[in-house]
Amino acid sequence: MMNLFSTFDPTTNFSLSLNWMSTLICILFIPSLFWIIPSRMNLLWMKMILLLNNEFKVLIGKKMKGSTLIFISLFSLILLNNFLGLFPYIFTSTSHMTMTLALALPMWLSFMIYGWFNNTMHMFAHLVPQGTPAVLMPFMVCIETISNVIRPGTLAIRLSANMIAGHLLLTLLGNTGSMMSLYALNLLLITQMLLLILESAVAIIQSYVFAILSTLYSSEVI
Repeated sequence: MMNLFSTFDPTTNFSLSLNWMSTLICILFIPSLFWIIPSRMNLLWMKMILLLNNEFKVLIGKKMKGSTLIFISLFSLILLNNFLGLFPYIFTSTSHMTMTLALALPMWLSFMIYGWFNNTMHMFAHLVPQGTPAVLMPFMVCIETISNVIRPGTLAIRLSANMIAGHLLLTLLGNTGSMMSLYALNLLLITQMLLLILESAVAIIQSYVFAILSTLYSSEVI
């Protein structure tokens, strides 16, 4: 009888009792909707995502299910990275071209490959704007081609340059604090707080601009 019921003893198999883990693991299989009340932050985030979804759908044009998901995810990723970079001693990954180009280049390349393989005539039509005189057509093709090729670079540089500029200004002003008088130090602190608010706005605006421009680039190849 003792051997029969020993399987129900939590300390039978291991010196460290892990048998209770099954009780905790089962919580992971329960959808969070059933046991977590949505917080105000969660509701705000969902409201923002729905607004972005409606805006991106208008810009893309064609009603394709899930087409806005990649741009909303991109916006969220850049936004969170930008905000994390505002905290002291946290690495700002979006201020480096390695990160920004890794986001912009593969996406632009996939748009171009999709457009040229599936909508070849549509892509050729984009190279020559409507109403262009025949004499200017070769020049317009060159200009449009160059503008298409530099798009990932402009996306990457815009994001990284804006992140670097604000952080660099905050750092330079902060390093001068030890050499200032008490009155000037108070003025510096107020300036730093105002710049930090400005950087928070820039973090939102730059992630929004990156996502919007990516959406506009994708709408041209559909």
